[in-house]
Amino acid sequence: MNLFYLIAFLSIFFSLLVIFSKNPVYSVLYLIVTFFTFTIHYILLNAQFLAIVNFIVYMGAIMVLFLFVLMLLNLNQDSEPMKSNLIKVVGVIAGMCLLVTLVGSVKALNVSDPVVLKNPDIGLVKNLGKVLFNEFLLPFEVSSLLLLSAMVGAVLLAKKDPKKA
Repeated sequence: MNLFYLIAFLSIFFSLLVIFSKNPVYSVLYLIVTFFTFTIHYILLNAQFLAIVNFIVYMGAIMVLFLFVLMLLNLNQDSEPMKSNLIKVVGVIAGMCLLVTLVGSVKALNVSDPVVLKNPDIGLVKNLGKVLFNEFLLPFEVSSLLLLSAMVGAVLLAKKDPKKA
């Protein structure tokens, strides 16, 4: 239980660093660490498939893509336009509405005994694989053929014609 609280604290801490970081590259790096803490939460909840997908898709692909785009854009403080006072006031009002909603949600929260699952194997990759390769084998294979044809098409489109070169 102490590990949960430590990871929850780190999730909140790094998400706040994402918001308050002045450098956008550092903000994306903090977001990657925040997603890593979410992956640890999924592992603690015995949802290995969600942990793997979160790790590969969000941390490995999307956030690294964001990081590369930010590095390519070369954002400087000088090039950033000044925000008007109206936008700042609207941001403060929206933040206060979010705070009121969060406080109301916490007050309405009923803490009960922990939920014990009838089947503790829910969320395991082994069970997902059984369902995927038994009941949904044909759609799975059709989607793999679709991805293969898209990959071949991308290679053919990217290939230069030797006669024109």
